[in-house]
Amino acid sequence: MTPDLMEAGAKRLAEHQTKTGSVIAGEEAYFGQGVALYVEDITVSFDGFKALNKLSLTINVGELRCIIGPNGAGKTTMMDCITGKTRPDAGKVFFGSNINLLRLTEPEIAQAGVGRKFQKPTVYEQLSVFENLELALKADRGVRAALFHRLSGAQLSRIEEVLLLIHLKDEAQRTAGLLSHGQKQWLEIGMLLMQDPKLLLLDEPVAGMTDEETERTAELFLTLEGKHSLVVVEHDMKFVDQLTEGRKTVTVLHEGSVLAEGLLSEVQANEKVVEVYLGR
Repeated sequence: MTPDLMEAGAKRLAEHQTKTGSVIAGEEAYFGQGVALYVEDITVSFDGFKALNKLSLTINVGELRCIIGPNGAGKTTMMDCITGKTRPDAGKVFFGSNINLLRLTEPEIAQAGVGRKFQKPTVYEQLSVFENLELALKADRGVRAALFHRLSGAQLSRIEEVLLLIHLKDEAQRTAGLLSHGQKQWLEIGMLLMQDPKLLLLDEPVAGMTDEETERTAELFLTLEGKHSLVVVEHDMKFVDQLTEGRKTVTVLHEGSVLAEGLLSEVQANEKVVEVYLGR
């Protein structure tokens, strides 16, 4: 991110704080410079161990970025910092050019437009697929109030749209607990999409999926590309290859820093990446 961009974002934030006394208070992220997420020199230490070591990363608006690396490379800690679960010892994390994520709580970050999908799906297993999506749409209401609230035509259309997108239209009235593992993953992604996040963080989304489910998940993510910015942390190189299509940037993390970055074919040929992660 250029100095003038940082200055403009800081100025907008300062003006907003002066008027409201709040960090965000409903302000929307500004993406006029084409940057969705800007991470600069974030460092996180746990009992002397540096989980992140001056990690810097930029994700553009509408970009689909795959992040790979060995266990312990800092991938999960990076997402924890972006979503407010972990506070870094140093560094900057901006959403757009004006939202300083390090000043926000986890709920405020989600409200600002950052959605996170953990590896293990978390859905309301006793409710139907449709009801899960309805609850996600009504996240600010209690469960009972949400279920008895009358949906508008626009809300019904949105749920139908997401059901089609996540390949669960025919399962709309099925109890979520009866879905396959892959279908539960899709449902949780759908629940995130009901909030219309600008940035999606997806942690090993195809772990435990069948080959067919993995392929359909790749199709789903490629459909979302451009409409949302996606950061996908993954170990499945076949899936990464499907997502990047030989033309998208892949970032390799190691020991809390960026080890390499480039096309998948480039990082796969990188000697350091082969040594610490891919093997020979």
